[in-house]
Amino acid sequence: MSLSRSPSRTYLRLSILSALGLFAVNTAMAATLEATNTNDSEMPQVELDKIVVTATRTPTKTSNVIAQTRVIDSGELQRYQGQSALEVLKHQPGISYYTNGGPGTTSNFYMRGYNNKQILVLIDGVRYSSLSTGGATLSLLPADQIDRIEILYGASGSSIYGADAMGGVIQVFTKGTNVDRTNFSVTVGAGSHDEYLYGASAQFANQTGTTLSLSASHNETDGYNATLPRNLPAQTDDDGFKSDNYSISFNQKINDNLKLGVNGIYSKSTTDIDAYDDYNTSAPALKHAFSDQNNGAASAYLEHTNDNSNTKLTYGYSIDESITYETDSKNGSKYDTNQQQINLVRAQDLPIGKAIIGAEYLNQELESNVYTTNDRKIKSGFLGYLVSHNNIDAQANVRYDDYSDFDSKTTYNLGAAYHLNPEFRVGANYAKGYRAPTFNDLYGPASWGSNPNLKPETSDNYEAFIEYINQTQSTRLTGYNNKVEELIASDGINTVEYPYGKNINVDKAKIKGVTLTSDWNMDNYLFGLSYDYQKATDNSDYTGKVDYFGNPINYNGNYLSIRPEHKGLVYLGYRLPSVDIRAEYQYVGDYYSGGANTDSQLVDSYGLLNISGNYKLTDNLSMTARLNNITNKKYVTLPGYNTDGTNFFTSLTYNWY
Repeated sequence: MSLSRSPSRTYLRLSILSALGLFAVNTAMAATLEATNTNDSEMPQVELDKIVVTATRTPTKTSNVIAQTRVIDSGELQRYQGQSALEVLKHQPGISYYTNGGPGTTSNFYMRGYNNKQILVLIDGVRYSSLSTGGATLSLLPADQIDRIEILYGASGSSIYGADAMGGVIQVFTKGTNVDRTNFSVTVGAGSHDEYLYGASAQFANQTGTTLSLSASHNETDGYNATLPRNLPAQTDDDGFKSDNYSISFNQKINDNLKLGVNGIYSKSTTDIDAYDDYNTSAPALKHAFSDQNNGAASAYLEHTNDNSNTKLTYGYSIDESITYETDSKNGSKYDTNQQQINLVRAQDLPIGKAIIGAEYLNQELESNVYTTNDRKIKSGFLGYLVSHNNIDAQANVRYDDYSDFDSKTTYNLGAAYHLNPEFRVGANYAKGYRAPTFNDLYGPASWGSNPNLKPETSDNYEAFIEYINQTQSTRLTGYNNKVEELIASDGINTVEYPYGKNINVDKAKIKGVTLTSDWNMDNYLFGLSYDYQKATDNSDYTGKVDYFGNPINYNGNYLSIRPEHKGLVYLGYRLPSVDIRAEYQYVGDYYSGGANTDSQLVDSYGLLNISGNYKLTDNLSMTARLNNITNKKYVTLPGYNTDGTNFFTSLTYNWY
């Protein structure tokens, strides 16, 4: 399915590229003049101790949260115009990834050694994932429709949100959730590989407590050829991607105690994919293989607040729909996930601390013709206690989940921290987590090894930290040690019923590591670093296990795939009211793409240099630009698949106030 370009689109791209050439000169001139004429009250404020809700389900300062958290706010997201939520997250501490190509192609991400099946993704509090594969397709959520992203590391989210949060929780908040004035804006952008973007947003706010945000954008690119697995004369397949993206946020204050609202984000996209004729391995790639996707979530809430309590009732609905075609015949493979969720949460102030109590109902459905069962229902209840008193921060949670298709699960966590002084504290946390088997694990055909008698994967997660936060910097050193059991894997026994083995709860893993983050804000300068050391290894018993050909195998002690032992990032930025520029260098160490840890599975280390910036040309017109992989580094994230070289994206936004 070819995504063509018109001459007018090429002209648009060249026009904006010309503006990019002026960016560096204008930025330098503006910075020199503005640094001289700006007083401190006009400077943009960088809040290092931010407010988060994901870690506790109630607004809490990061300096009082026990588990490691990170917030990517709207200012930082501006640097990722034209990119996806996955592009944003892969620059964050503790997260690794791989991709099979450009925008929209197959990808996976990992956090604290856990894969995306074991990481819960929420959109405005609503679960978002694929029931078939288990992971969330963050590569299809556009950054320009997002207000902020909160990351909760570790398994403490399991006792707050339930299954699939062993590695952590990533929550996406829809654009427009914090409207403070009425405005209208239009954006046009262009980039490498004939990429272009155009969009518009309108935001409204009045004195009676009404806010409304509407946003829409279109993004399209020719992409790049990422396939390297076959030595063929030519790769003639298409590599494009296009998406139409929408978001809405409406909030209405009814009185001093009561408000209601609606939030939603939706993306409709088409991805040209690399596919081959299974019956003719010497043939080139199938030219017209593509996938259509619909992704997003919507929610409505009613919230009551008084002096000592907050009660919120929310209904949410999310979709992850895809259908893949190998030709233009429209005979595709369809996998449509929808999840409906109702939850009631109350936060009650106590004489010391705060109690959080809630109930939740989740209905999950998967529309496809390959599964023996297509739905699942979960009823849940949870209770938490949160306190910041004198020099002590503490958090305790317990949650009970009752599943319709397997036994119930109970999770809990307990954490505490002690302030040695107002800026320095130490703490520790323990959390019990689990992952529910996917529909592929349970209900697919026997050729997939599906087994309806599987149990959830489980984990014990330990974390300790030291932290120092003041007005100019936030530094945290976190160590963690996780034991994972009942991992789902094939038994390796090929039978008539299960020709490629049967899924069973057999594998184990050990994951330990250290994460250092440090962010500084001094005068007009921002700088910082992150470093991750991680050792994620297979701890399974391989007695009697054989591969497909009957050969004995033993991966005990081997590294888990796509888990680099070393990863780091260093950045330097400069910020004024009209200028925000940042350079960063990201390093990813060696890792293996498969559990056998063979030479052919080794992925070499690489380092990438990127620069991004925002420049306010006038009071109404602003410019954003990003240049990735400045040194044109040749690297791969998965053997057999190429990655992009030096690439850019730049955009212009005009605002009416």
